[in-house]
Amino acid sequence: MEKISFFTFSFFLFVSPAVAGNIQAIFTFGDSIFDAGNNHFNPNCSIQADFPPYGQNFFHHPTGRFTNGRTVTDFVSELLGIDLQKPYLEVEQEIAKGNLNKYPVNGINFASAGSGVLNDTNANFGVTTITTQLQQFEALMKQNKIDKKTIERAFFFFESGSNDVFQYYFFSESEIDAKTYVETMVEEANNWLVQIYRLGARRISVFGLGPVGCVPARMLLTNAPVDTCHEEMNQMTQRYNLGLERLVEAMAKNFPGLHITYGATYDTVMLLRSLPQRYGYSNVSSACCGDGTLRGMGQCGVGEYTVCDKPDEFLFWDFFHPTEHTYSLLTKAFWGGNQKKIRPLNLKSLANTSL
Repeated sequence: MEKISFFTFSFFLFVSPAVAGNIQAIFTFGDSIFDAGNNHFNPNCSIQADFPPYGQNFFHHPTGRFTNGRTVTDFVSELLGIDLQKPYLEVEQEIAKGNLNKYPVNGINFASAGSGVLNDTNANFGVTTITTQLQQFEALMKQNKIDKKTIERAFFFFESGSNDVFQYYFFSESEIDAKTYVETMVEEANNWLVQIYRLGARRISVFGLGPVGCVPARMLLTNAPVDTCHEEMNQMTQRYNLGLERLVEAMAKNFPGLHITYGATYDTVMLLRSLPQRYGYSNVSSACCGDGTLRGMGQCGVGEYTVCDKPDEFLFWDFFHPTEHTYSLLTKAFWGGNQKKIRPLNLKSLANTSL
């Protein structure tokens, strides 16, 4: 059985001096796929991963990340040779306490688990909306707390929409048809991307959604299939992803100085699912940690849950989120992959572009 070692990949593809000079920071926006712990520092938010066994396989303690270790942003930071970004709310607390005297030069993570591209998504759980994340960044810029040179040498990562799609099917009484719902999502994503460009972002990577209909948490939905993915949900996800990619293509043509890429997360994850042994998996359906059918009916670390012995052999860590191993493979696809995985440029090429 062929196994791909991410550590081997990391060693041989470590960043060149040109890349290191061009990219010195990452500003990340989105949901739990990227959240590095913002929700942990938000006392009003009930969507949390700040308890064991989250974080067990790399940090060896919970960090607020909804996985057993690092995420794509963390791996990219390591490839760039920069420190991992702190959550915005942690930075704000450390500044207030006097533990920090200036804002980090390696970027900030604004992502909030549970948030959506629509501001109403999970608002009752106290999440930080994607609009508020943008406002937090904008406030730091207007107050000159982020240097313009840092912005010029930064990646801007955007991933949002999974929670909107899942909520649409979880609350099946929606009066809006799926097509209109997706169009609204794409419109909100467009507004966000235009605003972040106007604030100075010039190297943006928009990551499409993975196959939301395949997450083990589909078991929480009425009459959801066990042996196959939820196809209607996946169709909705693909429709949204297509809209995102068209936004990227349009912005690349119409916004001067912008270098923007689209990460094809859906196709990449489906490739991993189709060739599990090649990528080191023994299970691409169930969560490593959770409860109930597919371990998808209860959150990891809450109540009566079980944890698998070998998380690296699982595609999913908990009922919604990938394992660190999956994130490492996604990073490999996005960093040096071809246009089937990320287009028109991969992240390594994006880092080397001149503004």
